[in-house]
Amino acid sequence: MKPTWLEPFGLKWDPFAQEVPVEALMVSPAIEHFCRRIERTHVHEGGFALVAGDPGMGKSVTLRILAERLDQIPEVHVGALLHPQSNLADFYRELGDLFDVPLRPHNRWNGFKALRECWHTHMERRLTRPVVLIDEAQQMAPVVLSELRLLSSARFDSHSLLSVVLAGDARLIEKLRGAELLPLDSRIRIRLILDPVSAADLATCLRHLMAAAGNARLMTEEVIEAVAEHALGNPRTLTRLASELLMAAAERGLSKIDQKLYLELATSERPVPRPTRTGKRRR
Repeated sequence: MKPTWLEPFGLKWDPFAQEVPVEALMVSPAIEHFCRRIERTHVHEGGFALVAGDPGMGKSVTLRILAERLDQIPEVHVGALLHPQSNLADFYRELGDLFDVPLRPHNRWNGFKALRECWHTHMERRLTRPVVLIDEAQQMAPVVLSELRLLSSARFDSHSLLSVVLAGDARLIEKLRGAELLPLDSRIRIRLILDPVSAADLATCLRHLMAAAGNARLMTEEVIEAVAEHALGNPRTLTRLASELLMAAAERGLSKIDQKLYLELATSERPVPRPTRTGKRRR
């Protein structure tokens, strides 16, 4: 149900919220290329793929877009691991729940065989690999990542039983460079590194979000450009700044975000100069 405070703006939903519909998200050329490679080759050949970038750069958004697209392919089974911090026993439990395979964590060998048989059967019936998406993968223990590599490979590492997409920040890249995980790092075939976004592209993203939500003229062009510039290349910062402006406009009973409102908020957020002992203010 749409919040009533959005009605004066002519919006179907909050364009700057975290839970905007997937179809309203802007797909960059890099994300589009990554998703197409997963759809066309990764689900058929299996193995590991990686999405990496600083916080707020769009890793989770990429996984949302990818999951939505893979769900449209009837032959593909898609699941997401929700607790990357798990130890080995809980890791097996979660995989068992994900693929409806009854497991006994104290008997890891039988669990190992049961999961691989499940994936092999899926491949024979649907001719695609099951897909596992793992967000915040930098929190996974090296021993769990190594177990996942061994669990998903067969025939002396010449045959993949699973398609895995890892998403994480710089800590994941650093972890993969460690001696224990170099065998996994060398098997990552598809990589998407999300770098800071230009102000022009951030402005385009703002316009896209507003148009998708139903009001392409929610902000003036001057405000769009100012917000994009102050976001410093980070999409999450962009939507946070835009959300603050939208809430301020709602509180003031405005129907549009203009330069006057932007300057008013920018001025009010400046730190107040502290007085010196002589009574003069430091600047």
